[in-house]
Amino acid sequence: MDPATLIGIALAVVSLLALMIMEGSSPLAIILLPPLILVFGGTFGAAIAGSAMADVKKIGAWFKMALLPAKVPPVSDRIATLVALAEKARKEGLLALEAQVKDIDDPFLKRGLQMGIDGTDPEELRTVLEGEITAKKGEDKVAAKFFTGMGGYAPTIGIIGTVVGLIHVLENLSSPESLGPLIASAFVATLWGVLTANFFWLPMAAKITRISELQAAQMELLVEGITEIQAGTSPRAVRQKLTALVPPSEVAREAA
Repeated sequence: MDPATLIGIALAVVSLLALMIMEGSSPLAIILLPPLILVFGGTFGAAIAGSAMADVKKIGAWFKMALLPAKVPPVSDRIATLVALAEKARKEGLLALEAQVKDIDDPFLKRGLQMGIDGTDPEELRTVLEGEITAKKGEDKVAAKFFTGMGGYAPTIGIIGTVVGLIHVLENLSSPESLGPLIASAFVATLWGVLTANFFWLPMAAKITRISELQAAQMELLVEGITEIQAGTSPRAVRQKLTALVPPSEVAREAA
């Protein structure tokens, strides 16, 4: 599990609470049920209204993808695996990899190697695997777009709550002593709208996008490795070609 999103959200919330305490305000002052119901319920409702029912059924998986994504394996591990497979294929032939394919956990790598072993045309193999990558990117983009939409709706819905609260304030102008608390309560909805957008929804959308980019980059690396193994390329050449596809900063970090 990659905990970066949870750590970031926790740090943001703690910073807000620290500000309120240092300013002499109580954190409980913003825990008001009506604004919370409006902002969270209204934001989800608006986001769902702009989605298909098939998408709505995936919301739970999208939350897990944003908050508790699996760690992306180090690129060096991927390269080492591909080089080891290239060595075996070079020495014993491509069919010798069939026994090893069963022990591979990565379904994408497993399918690609099996297609290579089955004698699939290299161009067709590349087309199929690249098609899978494109499909995954598209699915991840839908998830990120859902949370980005929530980040756009939340502040506006918070303003709606504030307007409703201010209407209530105007109805009570005859009671000046109650105006202060009523005005404060009215602005809590705006606070929650802006807070949820910038503390939760937009960071979650960014996390899904980033994880998708990292996973797609590694899948593209696997495609290159599989095609080189199928072509009978030497292990050294496979390592050199795959390493050339890795960002220099990452190569330097893993070599340190």
